[in-house]
Amino acid sequence: MNRSRIVILGVAVVAAIGAGYIAKGMSSTPPAQTVANAPAEQPRIETRDVLLVSQQVNMGERVGPALKWQAWPSSIVDSSFITQEDRPEALDELKDAIARYTLYPGEPVRLPRLVVEGQNFMSAILSPGMRAVGIEIAADTSAGGFILPNDHVDVIMTRRSEDTATGSGYITETVLQNIRVLAIDQTVQDDENGNPVIIGKTATLELTPDQAEVITVAQRMADRLTLALRSVADVQEPSAKNGRHLVNGVNGSGIRIIKSGEMNTIGAR
Repeated sequence: MNRSRIVILGVAVVAAIGAGYIAKGMSSTPPAQTVANAPAEQPRIETRDVLLVSQQVNMGERVGPALKWQAWPSSIVDSSFITQEDRPEALDELKDAIARYTLYPGEPVRLPRLVVEGQNFMSAILSPGMRAVGIEIAADTSAGGFILPNDHVDVIMTRRSEDTATGSGYITETVLQNIRVLAIDQTVQDDENGNPVIIGKTATLELTPDQAEVITVAQRMADRLTLALRSVADVQEPSAKNGRHLVNGVNGSGIRIIKSGEMNTIGAR
């Protein structure tokens, strides 16, 4: 064999052996790995099932069709809420309950806002210590029929004058102020558009026991009782009229006596 060929062959063998070692070294080195940062695990929010209304329920309507359970974060569940954990049968127990006030979608149900079975609705919406008294009204004596439940009114009494010196005139006075209207006839709320449902013939007023006595006497004495609608901005003003002089029979220096439906005044005015 030619000497030069032997040298070339030896060089090739050495190169092959070197390449083999290099390849072996590369295969034994693990490839660099990129480890993605895993997102931090979010803490689990504890929830409780709370009884809500799913649609608007107007005052006086049954709440049954609108009731549903919905998960709420435990941290914002108030003690007044009804939870499935504490009252699992609430859907059946409250299906016939009546809304004491208007309830809105998503509002948690609270027992003080409901009239449950066995309670009278009118007595339930009365404020503590108050009385419900009905008086006759007409469109011309009730702000043209625009007085609605939950409005506040003044009660104005008009009667014929019995002062013979002045002739047959009329005496008008405001006997009660800032009185809440509970209902007009059997309607305890206006319709969904805020318009009067009907022009009622009877208004049910929320009165103190003393005011109930005053309105009873006023209905006997008056030729007409008129309800004057108050602005919503005035409902917090204290009442300056209590009408007790009608019950006590004293007005200035005179004493009024009612007999057989007729009123007479004894003493000077």
